Amino acid sequence: MHEWFLFSDLARPQSDRLGSPVVKVTDPEEADLFYVPAFSSLSLIVNAGRPPGSASGYSDEEMQEQLAEWLTGQEYWKRNNGWDHVIIAGDPNALYRVVDRVKSAVLLVSDFGRLRPDQGSLVKDVVIPYSHRISTYTGDFGVKDRTTLLFFMGNRYRKEVINRLLQNAFEIDVLVEQGGKIRDLLFQILENEEDVVIKHGTQSRENRRAASRGMHTSKFCLNPAGDTPSACRLFDSIVSLCVPVIVSDSIELPFEDIIDYKKFSVFVETTTALKPGYLVSLLRKVPEQKIIEYQKAMKEVKRYYDYTHPNGTVNEIWRQVSQKLPLIKLMINRDKRLVKRELSEPNCSCLCSNQTGIIDSLG
Repeated sequence: MHEWFLFSDLARPQSDRLGSPVVKVTDPEEADLFYVPAFSSLSLIVNAGRPPGSASGYSDEEMQEQLAEWLTGQEYWKRNNGWDHVIIAGDPNALYRVVDRVKSAVLLVSDFGRLRPDQGSLVKDVVIPYSHRISTYTGDFGVKDRTTLLFFMGNRYRKEVINRLLQNAFEIDVLVEQGGKIRDLLFQILENEEDVVIKHGTQSRENRRAASRGMHTSKFCLNPAGDTPSACRLFDSIVSLCVPVIVSDSIELPFEDIIDYKKFSVFVETTTALKPGYLVSLLRKVPEQKIIEYQKAMKEVKRYYDYTHPNGTVNEIWRQVSQKLPLIKLMINRDKRLVKRELSEPNCSCLCSNQTGIIDSLG
């Protein structure tokens, strides 16, 4: 629920927000930016596992349509075509029906896996972390109590398989992702390896406790692509001081202007990771001192993934948003003088990184 933390921060008196990168104002004429407090995570929380139109007492599709209709009709949206508005869409499915109508806003997203280049970009938008779901590790650095080499607990089969079943029953659209196929192949390669724990597990209180124990007693934690390139497991790994092993070629990561993920993560290109024996051989060669260096680096940055920390995720998101202001003003002024023209490719507000590079490193 990223939205709750941002909304509750802005709901506090300004006197309690000293040090925040943004200042709350009550007069819209004084505002440089407009935050839209839409709780878009309801698309996941309320409708999890339910097909569109089922009797849940809440329709995410109706909420999206109503939001877009109301928002795009507002005076301050129309004034600058929404460039100066900020909308959180952290769940991959958030606002999927109306994103084309609000794409000029600064979108706060977990990744760009389900956005076209003309809808989302690193230039215009802000990548934010999922809130971690397991308990923070409070022990010492080292590997003495970390007896497992590599740990993973999560869905073996992602929504591509489930969605095919739903399509047959309810005639809904399907977006086929590659993450589920990769996960299944990694399971096949790793499930019989010595000192590797890789098991299927869905979201539940009991499984979160089991995942906490597993991450807190493992040297490395596997982070494959999910329904989209990113997943909350990465941030669980960081607060567990369990070195992330990232197998997701298209992943975008939050706050990379100040955080160098190679200082505490292992990146492995997908086709390389799927070679039998490669991952475990790579990780077994990492010396204990190197693992401790990774752990120390994670401890230095883990506040950036804590939405409750007074100088943590919320403040960092606002800092990232405030840095978009010069570009926003540029796009507003540019819109005023451009004549209408047809574009055959994304315009200069889009930036797509790492289109051809292969990442495979131990940092």
